[in-house]
Amino acid sequence: MKSFTSLVSVVLAISGLQSHSAVVTAAPANETRPGCCKNPLVRYEWRQLSLEQRLDYIRSIQCLMTLPSEGNDLWPGAKSRYDDFQGMHIYMTQRVHFNGPFLPWHRWMLHLFESELRSKCSYKGTLPYWDVSLDNTAEGFVNSPVFDNVYGVGGNGPYIEDVSDKEEFPVQKPIEIPARSGGGCIQEGPFANLTVPMGLGYSPESTPHCLRRDFSLPIITSALSDEVIDRTLSAASFSELNQHIQGYSMQVSGMTLHAGMHLGIGGAVGDCADMYSSPGDPVFYFVHGALDKIWNDWQRRDWPARKTDVGGPDTMYGYPFNFFGDVAYENITLQYSLSFPNFGNNMLVADVMDIHGGPFCYEYK
Repeated sequence: MKSFTSLVSVVLAISGLQSHSAVVTAAPANETRPGCCKNPLVRYEWRQLSLEQRLDYIRSIQCLMTLPSEGNDLWPGAKSRYDDFQGMHIYMTQRVHFNGPFLPWHRWMLHLFESELRSKCSYKGTLPYWDVSLDNTAEGFVNSPVFDNVYGVGGNGPYIEDVSDKEEFPVQKPIEIPARSGGGCIQEGPFANLTVPMGLGYSPESTPHCLRRDFSLPIITSALSDEVIDRTLSAASFSELNQHIQGYSMQVSGMTLHAGMHLGIGGAVGDCADMYSSPGDPVFYFVHGALDKIWNDWQRRDWPARKTDVGGPDTMYGYPFNFFGDVAYENITLQYSLSFPNFGNNMLVADVMDIHGGPFCYEYK
């Protein structure tokens, strides 16, 4: 039903982010154990990269945007290989948000994206992440190097006061975004005048539109606060962590780090605020890099117990995310299968639990 779809499209899988840099690591990256990699790739916070390295990462994304889509019937609106990732996310959204597979599924998606930047676009670096604890004040956020117009992904869109025109803004948010400050097409930075081919909402067909951002500083300062970060990392179990990460309701008051980043950036009309099509905005990969890091940081605080700790509903909006009433679900286990259509074989949750083992060999600095 339409109102349900609109509501779903808005408030993204609400989440948690890493705390300040200190993390207790119970399983060092270079420890020797079966399946452990010896020379992990290192993912750095954006500020840790040199200006040349930042430009190379941006170049590699632009390169992926020039490569043709590898084509399929599931997201026919895709024009480029970059678009294929957006298409897969649109197609899979209802299976990997507000449920247990959220963090494991996105961990593998990030790996696929990083791998293609390196293999197809000669990128020598790794996927950077964003430490939002450094940018969770109003002044810090608008001046974040992530949004730099030369050495970042560009900033906010021009302010549009009235975004109620359904012809121009066909996907309307069912909640009011406080103190929204943009809404227009991005006009500066490396992705100025970018055409996003699909979305908003569940729209894998061709629906070309400009890339918009619509910053909301009240969401940033509340949902990304130090208190929220610390509470997330203090979770006693994966299920508790997952709820802290994905949030407590579909209202602004229930947002935590994931929705805080997505809606703080995308606001009422921006691509980043759309649960389905948010990978159309390159800032998506900063957001989910941050989330993957917090999950790993949390795991390393008690690695023996947490290397196999996973759970949550297999169904979107299953308890504790039953914001629209109870739905039938089963709890996921390590043997739950994660699907990545047209991007290779399915993965088990067990396969993606350890960033230092199995198919992975990376760490965070």
